[in-house]
Amino acid sequence: MERLPVLSHSALTPIHVGLHRLQKRISMVLGILGDWAAFIGAVLILGLASSWYMIDVGTGLTTEKHGPWIGWTSAGRLDADPYTRAHFARLGTLQLTTEIAITYLAYTDSEGNRLHSSCEYVVEGRDTANTWWSLTVFNDRGELISNATQRHAFTSQTIALRPDGTFAVTLSREASPGNWLPTGGAGRLALMYTTFDARSNLLGKDQAEPKSLPVIRRVQCR
Repeated sequence: MERLPVLSHSALTPIHVGLHRLQKRISMVLGILGDWAAFIGAVLILGLASSWYMIDVGTGLTTEKHGPWIGWTSAGRLDADPYTRAHFARLGTLQLTTEIAITYLAYTDSEGNRLHSSCEYVVEGRDTANTWWSLTVFNDRGELISNATQRHAFTSQTIALRPDGTFAVTLSREASPGNWLPTGGAGRLALMYTTFDARSNLLGKDQAEPKSLPVIRRVQCR
């Protein structure tokens, strides 16, 4: 029987060296690809996070903030920036142009706690002559909260005022006397305060500091 040739150690050495070099090159390529994948992933995450922040929260270039209230200064305008457009498209509400009115949104109470239907709140403010305003409650998807009374908002024409011209609106699941807006089991809430000054055709950053906005006070949580 013919015997197969046996490779000597000297013949195997170049093969081992070649395989070792190939493994090193493969490891190097995989390392480079891994670094690029990590870099691209980081860029995508940072890009998405910054876009979300600009759309959801805004910056000093697109919003003005007063306590828990955030006003988008270009809302409803034809020349509104893309972030303002995307913000209200996500919220699903039709905005009056800031040339005649300004809308403020609040997602927290005046202490910075997230608004939620498991808690009861009192929204307190002052009515002002010659100024029309409205206060509306939504869930955080921009949807009106279904309720048997079909009550979703109060305006300066429908609100019951105190003798001193101030008002208080209760937000709660259970019915409450006076100005009450039901929140049901909506979960996270959003408040919208829209104000229109009949004496001016321009509201926003070019105007003097706006009148004090309502205070949102948390009463209790269950």
